[in-house]
Amino acid sequence: MRRALLAATLLAASVLGANSAKADPDNFTEVERGKYLAIAGDCMACHIGADGKSMSGGHLLETPFGKISVPNITPDEETGLGLWSAEDFHRAMHEGKRPDGTHLYPAFPYPDFTKISRADNDAIFAYLQALPPVHNRVDRDTLPFPFNIRMLMAGWNMLNFEPGEFRPDPQKSPEYNRGAFLVEGPAHCGLCHTPRNIMGGDKDSELLQGATLQGWFAPNLTMDKRLGLGDWSEEELIAYLRTGRNDRAAASGPMAEVVAYSTSQMTDADLKAIAVYLRENGRAATTSGNTTPLAADDSRMRTGEAIYADTCKACHVADGSGVSRMFPRLANNQLVQQGDPTGVLRVILQGAQSAATPLSVTAPSMPSLGWRLNDQQVADVATYIRNAWGNAAPAVTADQVRKMRELTAVRPN
Repeated sequence: MRRALLAATLLAASVLGANSAKADPDNFTEVERGKYLAIAGDCMACHIGADGKSMSGGHLLETPFGKISVPNITPDEETGLGLWSAEDFHRAMHEGKRPDGTHLYPAFPYPDFTKISRADNDAIFAYLQALPPVHNRVDRDTLPFPFNIRMLMAGWNMLNFEPGEFRPDPQKSPEYNRGAFLVEGPAHCGLCHTPRNIMGGDKDSELLQGATLQGWFAPNLTMDKRLGLGDWSEEELIAYLRTGRNDRAAASGPMAEVVAYSTSQMTDADLKAIAVYLRENGRAATTSGNTTPLAADDSRMRTGEAIYADTCKACHVADGSGVSRMFPRLANNQLVQQGDPTGVLRVILQGAQSAATPLSVTAPSMPSLGWRLNDQQVADVATYIRNAWGNAAPAVTADQVRKMRELTAVRPN
C-alpha cells in the first residue's frame, strides 16, 4: 500500500507538475519522496564514500577528458552541501552551476537532471539534508589542462545543453510519460547508452544506441532486434531491472551498480513504465545492417570453438543457451553482437560479478580468463562467440584485446 501511495505521489509531482515546496529535512513525507527520487537517480552509485554507506564521495570517475573526483553531497558544512540552500541545489540540477556561479562538468548529468521539477529537486534536497553529515574533503580540480578551466563549459553548454523541465507528450499514455521522465530525467540512461560527440555531448541522432564508457560498453536500448531490445518482452525488461538478470543477460560492471542501488529498489509501476517507454520510443529503430557471420571453417572460428569448449561450455552450454537466470545465454545475445567488442573483451579478460538484489540474493560471477589466455586466444574465442549459433559481428583482433588488457591491467601468465 505504501509503495503504491509513493508511486502515485511521484507521478503527480513529476508528470502532472506539483507546486514547489520549501525543502524541509524534518518533513517525513518530503524526505521519503526525495529518497525515492534519489534512488531513481542512482545517486549512491556515483557518490558512495569510502565507508561504503554514505554519499561522501571522493573516488575518481573516469571520463574521456581525464578523471573527476566525485563530490561529497552529505550535509557536512565544510566539505559537503551543509551550507547550500534549496535554490543552490536546484540551480546545480537545472543549470549545472555551483552556488557561486561556476560551471559543473557534465559528468554530473545536469543535461538530464534539468528535466526534474523544482518540487522534486526540493524533495531530493530535503532527503540529502536529512542524511548524517560526513566530513570528507574532496579535491574538485583533478582534470588536466585545459579541461580544468571551468569557463570552457559555457561554450560546451551553448552547443550541447538546453535547460528545461520534462513536459509529457499529450499523445502518449501517463505510463509512457512516467517512463520517459525517468529514463530521460533522473535515471539519466542516455549518459551511458547514447554515443558522444567529440566534445562529449550526446549524439541526439543516435539516442540510446549504445556507447563505450569507462572501459565498458553500455548496450543498445532501441528496439533493434539484433543489437537492442527488440526481442525482449516487457516481462524480461522488468525482471532485468528488478533482479539484474533474466535468461538473456546478467548485469555486471556499472550496470550492476545501477541495479543494486537504483532499479531493484524502484516500484513495479515505475519499472513497467520504463519498459513501456523503451519499447514504444524505440520501435522504429533500425541499426542492424546486414552483418554476415564468419564462416564456421574460418581458422579463427575453429580455434575459438576449441577454446570455448575447454573454457566456457561448462557454464554457457555447448549451444550457447546458458543456464536460466544464472549464466546468460550467448546465442542471440545482443551485447556480444555489438559492433564494439569492448563489453565482451572486458568480461573475458577481467571476469564479472552480477548484481545481488533482494529478490535475487545470489550474485553469480564469471572468473577472469585473461591470466590463462593470450591476446590471440581471447580474440579468437570472442570472435567465435560473436559469430556462432546465429550471432553475427565483426571479428575481434589481438590488437583490440591488447588495448583492453592495458586498461584492465590483467596480464597473462
